[in-house]
Amino acid sequence: MGRLKKKFSEGASKTYTTRNRALKKLQVNLADFRRLCILKGIYPVEPRSRKKANRGSTELTTFYYTKDIQLLLSEPLINKFREHKVFLRRLKNALGKQDITRAKTLEDNRPQYTLDHLVIERYPTFVEALRDLDDALCMVFLFATMPVVGSVDGKIIEECQRLSSEFMHYVIYSHSLRKVFLSIKGIYYQADIQGQPITWIVPYQFNQRIPKEVDFQVMGTFLEFYRTLLGFVNYRLYTTSNLSYPPKVDKNMQDSAAGLGSLRIKSKDFENLIKNVAADADNAIEVDQDNEEETTTEVTPEMKKRMNTLNTKIQSIVAATEPSSNSPSYSAVGPSADADDDDMMKPENMLFGKQVFFLSREVPRYSLEFVVRAFGGRLGWSSSSGGGSPYEENDSSITIQIADRPSQGHQFLNRVYVQPQWVYDCINARRLLDTDDYLVGQPLPAHLSPFVEYAEGDYIPEAAVKMAAAAGFEGEVTNLQPEDRDQNSDDEEDQNGESDDEEGDLEDESADEEEEVSDEEENAAIRAEKQYQQQLLAERAGLTFSEYQQKHGNKGNATTAAKKQKGATNKRSKAEMDEEERERIAISMLSKKKRKVVNRTKADAYKRAKDANVLKARKAEIDNAKKKKQRQ
Repeated sequence: MGRLKKKFSEGASKTYTTRNRALKKLQVNLADFRRLCILKGIYPVEPRSRKKANRGSTELTTFYYTKDIQLLLSEPLINKFREHKVFLRRLKNALGKQDITRAKTLEDNRPQYTLDHLVIERYPTFVEALRDLDDALCMVFLFATMPVVGSVDGKIIEECQRLSSEFMHYVIYSHSLRKVFLSIKGIYYQADIQGQPITWIVPYQFNQRIPKEVDFQVMGTFLEFYRTLLGFVNYRLYTTSNLSYPPKVDKNMQDSAAGLGSLRIKSKDFENLIKNVAADADNAIEVDQDNEEETTTEVTPEMKKRMNTLNTKIQSIVAATEPSSNSPSYSAVGPSADADDDDMMKPENMLFGKQVFFLSREVPRYSLEFVVRAFGGRLGWSSSSGGGSPYEENDSSITIQIADRPSQGHQFLNRVYVQPQWVYDCINARRLLDTDDYLVGQPLPAHLSPFVEYAEGDYIPEAAVKMAAAAGFEGEVTNLQPEDRDQNSDDEEDQNGESDDEEGDLEDESADEEEEVSDEEENAAIRAEKQYQQQLLAERAGLTFSEYQQKHGNKGNATTAAKKQKGATNKRSKAEMDEEERERIAISMLSKKKRKVVNRTKADAYKRAKDANVLKARKAEIDNAKKKKQRQ
């Protein structure tokens, strides 16, 4: 007789565990359990059979992998959470007894913990950290633009602002920005860092209303881990690029709202050279003092000459690293020519390398400064937008001024006035576009998303076609015409019908036919509804049924005659019919699984063509409305 198996010792009941059993096993409350799962990257799972996973019960609950819960047993953060609870209880008792001395002692010995081990555990390699950086950047940039309220600590917001500025400075330094898109939610950016595309969104800098229904405790837990992760990533990016980290902050520039110009990015070579020269000077001074104590002789001219040369060398290095007051410059250190052999990575050969911009006070300076500098451009801004501008408005070297007002009080003749969209469209097109369509006061062209890739049969906007043609693209963009739609749908229905007659086990393939029939019924219902509305309007106007029939019946007869004539001209040739017959026979010889894939592919192509036709019809209606308005 075989050994008896214990109940629930294998299968789904052992693979999965419920949240209540996990809480009992870990001996923590629900808040700490959620916090641990967020920090460790453990998420709920959905088993195939909830009844088997829940040991025969059908109660709605949350499931986790048993191995993940077993992993949490050895997490040192559990003990830190318990120590923090004990600290809060003791501090509450001390404050209740008004024991201020004991309360200060407890506050000085507050238990602290770090999440460094979690970052190394979840991301063993730096490439994996870069791949999962999208959510971290979105969260950090969101909190960097938030106001200081009761639910959000001011120190956390300052840290998010520092981390976001450091990351933006690295993108500017490495010139790794690739795509920008202005949406309703915010501004989407995409950078290519070490071969990994990183996409994040930055909110517009408006006055934000903090909703009350948002659980900031859960968001704060995510932010706590993301701040640690981004700090690690920034340190690695700066050190591998031979930059000093953390960058120094100029308090005067920061107080004057200089934005990205408040950070001073310096290379490690300059700092090490300054430290070595300063150390040599200190050693020389100490040697001179020791010699003065041992002997009463005066300092020799050679020693004075050496000290003077060291001081002048230190001053020259400091003057070379600091920006000059006469010539405009930026705090960020640009990549040297020896660092990259590609000439296109040099700032003067980049997209905006030969342009000097000036930003008016009504444009978003924080975004335009980032994208312009990331592509090698130089810019200045109005004093009302912030201090630290390298260029004044009357500077003769300015070539382009970005403004968002319909009229300017004073215009310079040696520069072009464009709207901010021109900068973003140039970045997405990877070339300088014609400024005639973006002049101040003119209606702007469509701002297309660079993240959309058009497949065969999709609707391609007219602006995308013009931009592709201007970029040197040679080819044609063909879409399914509205008059061909009914013809292709009929052919598809015939193919499906004949294949169903040949084999009776293709019941699943009838879903495509039902979808097409439902679309035709929907269109017929829409036409009937329109006809009913027209009859009601005619009845209100006092028309009789015979008058209405004469008025609209002739139009209907004319349209049907036109359709018949168009169908006669669109008759298929014998070669096309033979090709369709061969395709139908080939499909019928496939297996059931492959036939379903082919029919599904055809249905998807038909749906894309149908959606494209709808968008083209809407575009035609909009163009007709504009023409009528111009005529009026």
